[in-house]
Amino acid sequence: MSEASASHATDRRELTAAQRSAVAELLRVSPVADELGRRFATAGHELHLVGGSVRDALLGRLGDDLDFCTDAHPEQTLRIIKGWAESIWETGREFGTIGCQRDGLRLEITTFRAEAYDQVSRNPIVEYGTSLEDDLKRRDFTINAMAVSLPEHRFTDPHGGLADLAAKVIRTPGTPQESFGDDPLRMLRAARFAAQLRFAVHPDAHEAMVRMAADLDRITAERIRDEFTKLLCGADPITGLRLLVDTGLAERFLPELTGLKLEIDEHAQHKDVYEHTLTVVENAMSMESDGCDFVLRMAALMHDVGKPATKAVGPDGRVSFHHHEVVGARLTKARMKAMRYPKDVTSKVVALVALHLRFYGYGRGEWTDSAVRRYVADAGDLLSRLHKLTRSDCTTRNRRKAAALAADYDALEERIARIAAEEDLARVRPDLDGNAIMELLGVPPGPVVGRAWQYLKELRLERGPLDHDEAEAELLRWAREQGIVD
Repeated sequence: MSEASASHATDRRELTAAQRSAVAELLRVSPVADELGRRFATAGHELHLVGGSVRDALLGRLGDDLDFCTDAHPEQTLRIIKGWAESIWETGREFGTIGCQRDGLRLEITTFRAEAYDQVSRNPIVEYGTSLEDDLKRRDFTINAMAVSLPEHRFTDPHGGLADLAAKVIRTPGTPQESFGDDPLRMLRAARFAAQLRFAVHPDAHEAMVRMAADLDRITAERIRDEFTKLLCGADPITGLRLLVDTGLAERFLPELTGLKLEIDEHAQHKDVYEHTLTVVENAMSMESDGCDFVLRMAALMHDVGKPATKAVGPDGRVSFHHHEVVGARLTKARMKAMRYPKDVTSKVVALVALHLRFYGYGRGEWTDSAVRRYVADAGDLLSRLHKLTRSDCTTRNRRKAAALAADYDALEERIARIAAEEDLARVRPDLDGNAIMELLGVPPGPVVGRAWQYLKELRLERGPLDHDEAEAELLRWAREQGIVD
């Protein structure tokens, strides 16, 4: 058999397997989907399962959120589903979308669209279309431009999406220039789908992404943030991140990532910090226990972004990046704020970046119990993630060095566990509370109580638990030195 014939035979087998998966997936949801289709047909309208739902059905991974398109307008859709749907929401009505729930499935029904763009605005101008073909033509990629009619189950694939799904290729229905010009966010979506599905971007689309990367500036920070989050939480974020850097898209919203590319890592000078960072992200992923941990992955991605600004070459020619964790934490906070991440998410990532170097030096035997307490107290509820990030940061190919670092961290974790068992490290607090402080010093609520509380906490970190009499004696000694009591 020729190479071409063998390839063609493989494609046929893959398509058949995809179609078998689709049948099984559609049978699971067909009681609801077909019933809905019959209601639309009775009212004189079309209904099609469409887009990502068809793609995921073909991949054997259809979830409980289903997307439909129809020639019915929103007000007509509402009449059709009223009394049938268990709940209805209209938050997407201005875009032609009505949502509802039935038998545990979330359904979104959108009127055929033929969107118009002025090449300047950040969002499309939605216009209702008149045909399924027009609706599919406006979609971002061929793998998202397939439909299944309901209740007939007629398959429509005018742009070869099924073949592209089998070939694992991300391609636009029309020219990439037209598609990305209409909505530049589609360039970032291409990288996101590459990360989620482990697909390759078609060369024509890749070339257009390079030439049109600056058009991403037309898109709001929130839309970019949402796509990037999905990319980083994909099954293969490394592929997506490489695409962002190689096409120049990263430079538009995450320039710190591109900035790592030529910086030499002081721990392993045979590779640059960019490659080291991607490896750390992979390592961190391998330590996740329950799906994507965005905070951990983002901290792994950003942990070394302070290196370009702190790079120095010593008299012996060695490269150093002193205090890059401090600079990196500041840059991370600014970048995540610009991308409109919530403050609580940002603060966790920033804290991990700031703390990721704290462990180094432990193996030299310099850490006291006080240092261990501070390590745990500063990490707080991020301690588990900090363990994972620190271990992930070891990417050296020197097996002896890697083994020594792993052994050192094992020892630190064992030491933390021992001290925690004795002292309840998860809740390091002063040995006297605010009420006891006010009573002992004879002061009202105010700044003095706060200062006293902080002093006792520092003492607790330094010396471990004190008995009640000892804590009172230390507080009185401090208060006399501060002139608070005679």
